[in-house]
Amino acid sequence: MEQSQLNNHNKQEYPPMHTAEHILNQTMIRMFGCERSKNTHIEKRKSKCDYLLPEAPTSEQIEEIENQVNQVIQEELPVSCSFVNRKEVPSGVDLSKLPEDASETLRIVTIGDYDICACIGTHVANTGEIGYFKIISWDYEANRLRLRFKLE
Repeated sequence: MEQSQLNNHNKQEYPPMHTAEHILNQTMIRMFGCERSKNTHIEKRKSKCDYLLPEAPTSEQIEEIENQVNQVIQEELPVSCSFVNRKEVPSGVDLSKLPEDASETLRIVTIGDYDICACIGTHVANTGEIGYFKIISWDYEANRLRLRFKLE
């Protein structure tokens, strides 16, 4: 069997925070119909994600984002990885953020039946390992929502 060569990742990530980002992305898609984050900075202590939205969310919606993410975390969903040829990517997986030099074999990360995406980052094995997701601040300007969050 031929060994697949995947692209290298350019930084070491904190698996709980990176997995929480996946859940946050899917929550934003479900709540607002937007795309996955446009700009992301994931660190162990705190992280941020930017989303393009036509109008500012309400404080109640920000609270609901936090609640939804924590509900998914508490479901203790399995996090799994599979490898597929670029031509066999499951429907609904957005490949628009892949670099031009991405390999033909892609790594697909699935979080239960909640989220699926192509990713080369590190993740927990189960969402129950993440901890509590807390939005620490947010701002909205020029159709960009920036969420800053941490894990407790």
